[in-house]
Parts: sequence; C-alpha cells; structure tokens
Amino acid sequence: MEISRFNIRVYFLLLDEMQDCVLLSDELIKGKPFTKFPGGGLEFGEGPEDCAKREAIEELGQKIEILSQFYTTSFFQQSLFRKTDQIISIYYTAKLSEPARFSIVNERFNFDSSINQDQAFRWCKLEDLDIEEFELPIDRVIVQMLLAGKI
Repeated sequence: MEISRFNIRVYFLLLDEMQDCVLLSDELIKGKPFTKFPGGGLEFGEGPEDCAKREAIEELGQKIEILSQFYTTSFFQQSLFRKTDQIISIYYTAKLSEPARFSIVNERFNFDSSINQDQAFRWCKLEDLDIEEFELPIDRVIVQMLLAGKI
C-alpha cells in the first residue's frame, strides 16, 4: 500500500507542576487498549492550537491554556490504523484554565463500564513514566524527551 495522505494529530501535555506529573489517557481504540497523551485529529479549517483546545473540551470537559509548542514529528511514521496515512503529530504543553473537574483514576485502563466508558485519565509522575506503556511510536519519543528533562 502506498501512502496517499497526511493525518495530522494534535496532543497536549497537561502538566501539574506542583506534583511534577503529566496527564495520561488510557483508551480503547478499535477494541485495543492504548496509553497515550490526550488529544486527537486536526479537522479541516482548524489550526493546531484550536484543535488541542477543542480536544480538551471534548475529552476533559474543560478548557486548557496552551503554554508552548513542544514537539512536531520529525520522522516518517505510517499510521497503525490506516496504512495509507502518514502521521504528523504536534504536541503542546498546556495547563488547565481552572481546577480539574474531570474524573481521575489511579490504575491503567480503569474504565467505568456502567457508562460504556472507553477512556480514563490518570496523573503520572514524570519520573515514573514507562516507555513500554506507550504503544504509539511518536508518544515514545515524547516520553524519552520528558524522561530526559526536556520539559
């Protein structure tokens, strides 16, 4: 299969500087569990920062403030889900505009099955990040950067 289109993904690294933590999203994507950073796909007519803000409202139910652009994919990455797509990912550092109102869990993939939930959020200390928990190759680059103190 030939690569025939770009798929632009936008993520935000939501930081809790007091606790030295970053927010992780555990999700079921096409029935498979993934640990990733919150965010999603850029829509036509939308800028990347606007995408990150929209994704925060959709996923967390509240606004974020973009602090800075952190990383943009610097290598070729084929999509794991659509083999004809080349993935370009943009990551921003961000903070909440107000105290967190979304649910936080303490264990990976601790979904609320009573509401058919397929996403759960948890804080992870930067020093406790484990690259092996991340399936997406570009997220693994971000984890390496965070572990190296690049934030």
